[in-house]
Amino acid sequence: MADLFTTMTISSHGMRAQGERIRVVAENVANADTAPSAPGESPYVRQIITFKNVMDRELDSRVVEVDDVEKVKDNQFIRKYMPDHPAADEGGYVNMPNVNKLVEMMDMREAQRSYEANLGMVETSREMMLRTIDVIR
Repeated sequence: MADLFTTMTISSHGMRAQGERIRVVAENVANADTAPSAPGESPYVRQIITFKNVMDRELDSRVVEVDDVEKVKDNQFIRKYMPDHPAADEGGYVNMPNVNKLVEMMDMREAQRSYEANLGMVETSREMMLRTIDVIR
């Protein structure tokens, strides 16, 4: 039974990490079309999440946790011609966020599948515990 609890705990850490990844991706998508409000200001910068393996002494096992949420360093902003926008430069161009919605949606789908896989492990472990209890009765 202890192994099943360990499995559930490891999977729940994975679910938490993927939930945070989904939050970061959703924030990127929500700000994909957000332009700066004044000339010379930088637009929204895409964020990425990194994970790390941490030794959980109580479980005597390694679990995944969020290491950092950081802005992408290569700011390749998209220049969009919008001469009427308040943030337009002298040529009429505005720097738009470096967010590609297609890439973000693929990342969201991958995070969702990882979340679902961890949820499946929790459900399977729960079913195995219930069957074990039924056998003991």
